[in-house]
Amino acid sequence: MFAWYEDRSGVTRAVTDRSDGVSAGRYAGLNLGAHVDDQPEAVAENRRRLAEKLGRPVLYMAQCHGADVAVVDGMPVQAPRCDAVVTRTPEVALAVLVADCVPVLLSSTGGVVAAVHAGRPGLLARIVPRTLDVMADLGAGVVDAVVGPSVCGRCYEVPEEMRGAAAREQPVSAAVSWTGTPAVDVGAGVVAQLHDAGVRVRWLPGCSRERPDLYSYRRDGLTGRFAGIVAASGS
Repeated sequence: MFAWYEDRSGVTRAVTDRSDGVSAGRYAGLNLGAHVDDQPEAVAENRRRLAEKLGRPVLYMAQCHGADVAVVDGMPVQAPRCDAVVTRTPEVALAVLVADCVPVLLSSTGGVVAAVHAGRPGLLARIVPRTLDVMADLGAGVVDAVVGPSVCGRCYEVPEEMRGAAAREQPVSAAVSWTGTPAVDVGAGVVAQLHDAGVRVRWLPGCSRERPDLYSYRRDGLTGRFAGIVAASGS
């Protein structure tokens, strides 16, 4: 179920993999995405298993590659339409769904946590710095980040103009693919934004396109979603 899991210093953070799920075919395993044409009952069972493992309900976003940040206090009736969600309550775990985009899991002194969906559009829209501002408004102190696996720069070929736009935001995000064509390293750009904000970062290894235990849109096209998870312990 977990490619990586950590529970310490009052916060639980994890990255799921494809194991321990019931989805089949293209989605085989623990697909947590309800928007990818998988069987709804399979997704529901996968999400139930994850919530059971975490010991609390999991809040998923209706992600849209934008720059909106939602603040929640408990479990809302509908998934918020946003690409980052922030809370101070330990009652729920926050999830970000990805299949090549960058999952960013933030925690802070002061008990504020956040999950961020940072794809190439989110990098350009500065969704991570926006989330840090919202956390600060809620009383976050020192923030640290775990940046989960995503597609690497060598595997994310793009047109030259897209690489140029990413480079103007964060020069380190300009990359070259395996075949020598223009590419973008979104993870490197996100890590640079976090460093610019003074945030301590742990960047988990691995490229989603190169790891068969993770879902990858670039590799497979129609596929499932894995998750980054963050939750405050309440202690």
